[in-house]
Amino acid sequence: MTAKIGIVIGSLRKESFSRKIAENVVRLLPDGVQVEWLPVDVPMYNQDLDDSGQWPQAWTDLKSAVAQCDAYLFVTPEYNRSIPPVLKNALDIASRPYGQNAWAGKKGAIIGVSPGALGAFGACQVLRQGVVFLDITLLQQPEMYIGGVDKVLDENGSADERTTRHLQGFVDRFMEFIGS
Repeated sequence: MTAKIGIVIGSLRKESFSRKIAENVVRLLPDGVQVEWLPVDVPMYNQDLDDSGQWPQAWTDLKSAVAQCDAYLFVTPEYNRSIPPVLKNALDIASRPYGQNAWAGKKGAIIGVSPGALGAFGACQVLRQGVVFLDITLLQQPEMYIGGVDKVLDENGSADERTTRHLQGFVDRFMEFIGS
């Protein structure tokens, strides 16, 4: 199976640590795996727009991109012991309208990224709750929390050798998990 993996970044910042870690992961994927960077910078979900069928084009584009993926990799920072609003918004939009959840029945994995020592552990736990409800089956082990991320990336955004080894083990297990 040649998988198409949707990469979901929980940060919009241009120099996002989450994006840099995701870019490192993409370089470690086996040949033939396709990657789709899911567009999460979209207008906030609004039930009125959903009910009226007046979806912004950005919502439609996100939901379509989500539906075309075989699996998902979520890479997120932690905001106040939870997930960033942009990530929650993307989850909500692609699961709507009710009964038309584009995430459902797929597999996924989570990487938490933080300059702090806990590696976004709190955000990962909150994210697990949401994605399990959305019927995404998550890789349970290995868990991947990258604390002190600002110290493991060089000026070009490449991870140090130790982190790269950990990421490779994670990627190998994720590929096995999704059957690719």
